[in-house]
Amino acid sequence: MHKKILIVTECFYPEEFKINELALEWKSKGYDIDVLTMVPSYPASEVYEGYKNKWYQKDTWNGINIYRVKAVTGYKDSLFKKLLKYFAFMFMGSIVSLKIGKRYDYIFGFDVGPLTGMIPAIILRQFYKKPVTLWIQDIWPDSVYAYGFKKNKILEFSLNALVKYVYKYTSNFAISAKGFEKKILPYLNSNKEILYAPNWADYLNKDLEKFKFSNDNKTHFAFAGNIGSVQNLENIIKAFGKLDDEYLNKAQLNIIGDGSYLEKLKSNVNENDFKNIIFWGRKPREEIYKYLEASNFLIVSLIDKEIFSLTVPAKTQTYIAAAKPIIAIINGEAAEIIKENELGLVCKPDNIEEIKSTFTVAINSSNEERNKYMKNAEFLTNTVFKKEIIIDNLLQLLKRG
Repeated sequence: MHKKILIVTECFYPEEFKINELALEWKSKGYDIDVLTMVPSYPASEVYEGYKNKWYQKDTWNGINIYRVKAVTGYKDSLFKKLLKYFAFMFMGSIVSLKIGKRYDYIFGFDVGPLTGMIPAIILRQFYKKPVTLWIQDIWPDSVYAYGFKKNKILEFSLNALVKYVYKYTSNFAISAKGFEKKILPYLNSNKEILYAPNWADYLNKDLEKFKFSNDNKTHFAFAGNIGSVQNLENIIKAFGKLDDEYLNKAQLNIIGDGSYLEKLKSNVNENDFKNIIFWGRKPREEIYKYLEASNFLIVSLIDKEIFSLTVPAKTQTYIAAAKPIIAIINGEAAEIIKENELGLVCKPDNIEEIKSTFTVAINSSNEERNKYMKNAEFLTNTVFKKEIIIDNLLQLLKRG
């Protein structure tokens, strides 16, 4: 008899998340995989073409059964709808999970967003004594405050109670960043295994036609990904825009992606008449390698908040897999990875002068220095961040639950 695994996740195929690859890998190892999720709507907050937003439906993908509950849409620009979406999945997902949950041997929670989304997994431990493993990508309650919610007694009490409840009924944990461990431990009243399982790099299609950002010989910096309030692009643009003409003429800042802050940044560039900053818009994920490959330095950045010093943005691993020098305009763990493994340059996210001088150092760097960063990145991709190793470690952890 094949062992049965239920994966609980707010996001799943056709939405692009690591959990899709993990489910397929486990399926290929002979496990029966089912997924409990929502009707796909991320990131545009609209239901994907070909899907109906019904209260409950079942579909299949590559032999994986997917149980979907209704998604609240229109949450991109509405905090109320965003909260409603989280609570809707918590309630409707829990009903479905109690209905189907008895048949599974293991429960795996992909905790990529709010902790409320893990309740449908947790109640299966509570009601049916099923082992539950959580793979934590985001730390609560810290991230709630980091996104601008004001800390008050009621909110703090409620969030702490939720975290305690979820962690109490979790058998063991995987964490995508080492710094998460010290945030989890205060909520535990017993010893539970915590495994470091970083995100692996996105698959990069390296056979794409070569691309050039410009025909002249410049140092090309690129940021690729979501353009929101926490990505710190305001400071990056300001620092780049303040470069002396001597350096500005030798460099170009390329911003690839879309998000809630894009228009604000564009008008910022126009108003200040900043030169050599180009917005390329959103590009298909399968084509992203050609833009990374055309760059001399790739930028990973987050604003200066304690929670973000604990996280490693998923793009870090993708940048490393692209084997390009990295500029880490970020505090904490992501900066440590770049520094310790000699993958590029690091500077503080809130210091415009330091960011500016880092751009200058990068523009002046020799081919020899850049090649050293690239060789170190290749080594790391084949060891610590190797997809097959991480997915197998997560499976063993699940079985130990």
